[in-house]
Amino acid sequence: MQHYRTHLHDEAGTAALGAALAHALAPGLIIYLHGDLGAGKTALTRALLHAAGYVGHVKSPTYTLVEPYTVTLAGGPTGVMHFDLYRMASPDEFLDAGFREDFNNSNICIVEWPERAAGVLPPPDIALFLSVAGAGRDVELQALSAKGSQCLDRLRFAPNL
Repeated sequence: MQHYRTHLHDEAGTAALGAALAHALAPGLIIYLHGDLGAGKTALTRALLHAAGYVGHVKSPTYTLVEPYTVTLAGGPTGVMHFDLYRMASPDEFLDAGFREDFNNSNICIVEWPERAAGVLPPPDIALFLSVAGAGRDVELQALSAKGSQCLDRLRFAPNL
């Protein structure tokens, strides 16, 4: 399993990682974001979307459960579905909402709090773990599929040390 670990010294480091990840994305990727409240999951996703060309406000999907965006990758439009499953009481809510259809070869799905839909979510290509460490964050990315490994191979990120 391919993985990447680093320490992000501040919020700018989180944004820089999100921007670098945006340039490594490919349609069909599923990314799980793990971390406590305030660990930077939404901040990373916001930076990723803006770096991928989305212009506009990126809000947390805490209450809507999903926010759809369109970006341009490889010269064509690509959907990015940003899920926040924190408020789900059971995995059945994920199924009842019909979200499984969003997980396809065209969209990129980024899922915060994936454990809330354990057993019904499609498996991730990348698992990303964020944890608060002092004024910054520790981050680990794990490739869990060939598609995830290809994404991490394209990732060009060097934090300010």
